[in-house]
Amino acid sequence: MEHNINSLKNYKIEANDGLVGEVKEFYFDDQSWKIRYLIVETGNWLAGRTVLIPFDSLVKEPWKTGLFPVNLTKEQVKNSPDVDTDKPVSRQQDLELYGHYAYQRYGGSGFYAGSSAAAMALANDPIIDERLVKEADPKDKRSDDDIHLRSTAVLTNYHIHALDGDIGHVNDFILDDENGKISYLVVDTQNWFGGKKVLISIQNVKEINWSEHKIFLNIAKDLVEKSILFNEDIYNRN
Repeated sequence: MEHNINSLKNYKIEANDGLVGEVKEFYFDDQSWKIRYLIVETGNWLAGRTVLIPFDSLVKEPWKTGLFPVNLTKEQVKNSPDVDTDKPVSRQQDLELYGHYAYQRYGGSGFYAGSSAAAMALANDPIIDERLVKEADPKDKRSDDDIHLRSTAVLTNYHIHALDGDIGHVNDFILDDENGKISYLVVDTQNWFGGKKVLISIQNVKEINWSEHKIFLNIAKDLVEKSILFNEDIYNRN
């Protein structure tokens, strides 16, 4: 089933032993477009701390309106590494987060069953880059290409450029809950095509220029104009 990201904000996160907080944004991998973490505000429970919850910890059942059940405990969330959610997440930070939840899950109390060691799990996980299967080294300074997890909030309002000119800006995202990936950008065409909102497949994204806040497509304006119109009633199931 597909959902628009904006309709999932403010969903409550329910751990095995109680409520954790509310979803505010999502972190996705800018290469695979897979959602990796939910950005969750904990409110009074953890003095307003913002934490990251692995998307894969969501219980695989039809999502209840306004509620995400996760196969985690509040203690696991409480002890998760601190991350500045106003910035992209580096691979080093991703490894630290992943390692924390992997340790929990393979210790028998996390969100995956199994008895394998966490290190072996990381080594066999297709999501984790093979360079990361080692102990995090704070002296290991990597290049900018290590920043690969981006917040959906950051990409919102990025300008969209077709092959033959500007067409609008990012307004929302369509998430496929079967594979956990963003499948479409919702683009507000503003004055270009009468202010319609259209769906642009991520397969038509040629490049994201993070420094200039622009997204370049591999299609021309005429194909954008013929794209599927965004119908919020179809994707918003609140």
